[in-house]
Amino acid sequence: MAAAFSSDGEAALRRELGAAVAAAPRSDLDGFYEMGRATVFVRDGGFRKVALQFPDELLADAVQVAGRLEAATGAEMFVLGDTTFGSCCVDEVAAEHVGAEAVLHYGPACLSPCRKLPVLHIFGKQPLDVGRCAEAFRELYPEQQSCVVVLSDVVYAHAMGELEQQLCPEYPNIIFSRLVCGDPPGPAVPGEERKFGRQFLVEAAGGLQDYAMFYVGAEGLALTSFMLTWNRCPFSSFNPSTGCGRRETLNVSRALLRRLYLVERARDARVVGILVGTLGVAGYLSVLQHLRRLLCRASKRSYTLAVGKPNPAKLANFLEVDIFVLVACAQNSLLDSSDFYRPVVTPYELELACNPAREWTGNYLTDFRDLLPGACAHVELPAAVPAEEAVPDVSLISGKMCATHLCGPPTSQLPPSTALACRDQSRALAEISPAASFLESRSWRGLEQQLGQTPVSKAVQGRRGIAIAYEDEGCEQP
Repeated sequence: MAAAFSSDGEAALRRELGAAVAAAPRSDLDGFYEMGRATVFVRDGGFRKVALQFPDELLADAVQVAGRLEAATGAEMFVLGDTTFGSCCVDEVAAEHVGAEAVLHYGPACLSPCRKLPVLHIFGKQPLDVGRCAEAFRELYPEQQSCVVVLSDVVYAHAMGELEQQLCPEYPNIIFSRLVCGDPPGPAVPGEERKFGRQFLVEAAGGLQDYAMFYVGAEGLALTSFMLTWNRCPFSSFNPSTGCGRRETLNVSRALLRRLYLVERARDARVVGILVGTLGVAGYLSVLQHLRRLLCRASKRSYTLAVGKPNPAKLANFLEVDIFVLVACAQNSLLDSSDFYRPVVTPYELELACNPAREWTGNYLTDFRDLLPGACAHVELPAAVPAEEAVPDVSLISGKMCATHLCGPPTSQLPPSTALACRDQSRALAEISPAASFLESRSWRGLEQQLGQTPVSKAVQGRRGIAIAYEDEGCEQP
């Protein structure tokens, strides 16, 4: 579950692109990358600088695609080459570095709305055996009155129309979802579901819980998010790579129990680290402010950390932090933190832990925008309760007594600080930061410069290769 967002990067560092592979064009480059639609998007928008974002597996075609688009539109094309993880999100920050006016995003996408730049998603038309997929559906659902919602990975969306033509005459209660890039216009109508860039309407009286889910695509983060969000619906899937259909056996209850255990860990935490995992999804600044306010009201200290790609080694540097909360897109927010020194939770799980007004209803939320004021799942913080009137509770982790009340909102006027020290002989005063004081108490405080104490030596040839595999490793004699 964590491979796409928190792997050690060894696969990306060791991957080799031979000259023959990089230069070999696809047999249908124009069709696969929808060159005509991309050209119309650039021309109609009048863009002069456009950023092209490719996932790692499609980078071999980037030069040819950029060249053809420049020839067809006359605009400058810039290939973004620094998105080796989390490539489902649009990298607006890298695009702004080159002054791009728009982004063409290729490959799988989480369809999270962007903040600033106009974006055109081109998923790439991966091949799908529609006949075999329809046959697998009939095997999984032999009853023709079955109520089923069909979902798909974005790279197979181009074939859903043909699949719908084959199955709809036989299955009158089948529903096909539609992809929606960005926020859909207008409010949702009763029975309409809008999640993960998918939109479909359920007209049955019992609602969505009376339906089963059929997913077209390989096992991955998208399917895991779907199964946790719609955990009351039985799931089955068809893997186009293997041509096999199956009923999904992931024990959703066990997965939810694991996430609820992390909620209890977050409830006991005193120091929380807010990990910024996205800078391009709309609303990420608002959710940062929301989380800071929530933690302040819950009497917890918080630190905002922009560490890029989170991994156990990076987060282990913050020993004071009891738990981390990851602000990322819906697909990458479910980070498996079993290998981390401290757990990593989602904004929804942190709200369950810190907001007494929010109760567990059985519905799991992975999109942090649902928690913001005005959203469908927003829950206001209750009024502050004096400490002497707070109802004590027992921690399910440590067994100790703890309070579950919220303190009052922070006042705008901060009390005068008494942590002052004389900085120099001129009697200038400097405030001592609590974080700096704690750092001074550590036995190891990072690398020391030792200016003027290190002797100067001549430069010599160093080791060759990358840090995980230098060329001379294994060749030295004992």
